[in-house]
Amino acid sequence: MASVPPAQARPPAPALLRHLSIVRALMLRELITRYGREGLGFLWVIGEPLVFCLGVVLMWNLIRPEYEHGIRLGPMVMTGYMALLLLRHQISFSLAALQANTGLLHHRSIAVLHLYAARNALEFLGTTAAFMVVYLLLGFLGEVSPPHDWSLVIVGWLLLGFMGVGLALIFSGLALRYTVMERIVPLLTYAMIPMSGAFFMASWVPPVWRDTYLLIPLPHAVEMIRAGVFGPFVETHFDGLYALTWGLVLNFVGLLLIAGARDRIEME
Repeated sequence: MASVPPAQARPPAPALLRHLSIVRALMLRELITRYGREGLGFLWVIGEPLVFCLGVVLMWNLIRPEYEHGIRLGPMVMTGYMALLLLRHQISFSLAALQANTGLLHHRSIAVLHLYAARNALEFLGTTAAFMVVYLLLGFLGEVSPPHDWSLVIVGWLLLGFMGVGLALIFSGLALRYTVMERIVPLLTYAMIPMSGAFFMASWVPPVWRDTYLLIPLPHAVEMIRAGVFGPFVETHFDGLYALTWGLVLNFVGLLLIAGARDRIEME
């Protein structure tokens, strides 16, 4: 009986590990392409959102009172602005992900979804690290206290990132189909300032409008993060299952749009 060569005897690598390896390689390529090998390099993934957030917190501390509606301004702005920054970065950097990397699709192992997964993962990890650094710095300055419930902060942040991926895929899919969307989407992201609840609490909304406002899924994740930071002493309103359901719907629609747009790009 002929022996099987060692290379053929090995079982093929699991599909999930193969996809993760491709996404990791694309993330490293994106880091080098965007930030280069010199200077701050990949640290700027953390530094960019860090500088923006600290600047906003400093500005608000100079022009606004320390407390508003009985809530300390520093942690409220920190949680809201970092949440907003995560969403806007996921959307803006996904918008041209395919157009900027069309040549990579000549490699049979690389799919369109790998490109979007790499950019979203990079932005999520970078903004998450920046969030942690900002939290530590503000804690050192006495502006914030340790979270009352880490699990709420983590789950809320993950839900926000999950919905952000769905929105990024939807806007990217529309931009691939309609070129005018590339100009409209940056304007639409400004609507996330009130829609996300970044700079106000759901409890500040008049009760007659609160239920209507909470039909928007994004504030649920932001309120969950703030519930974990502030604890039970601050009134928050959120439904994690509602946010998760919306995240699944947004990602499903986004995947449909991306899948439908691939043939159009390849034909061009």
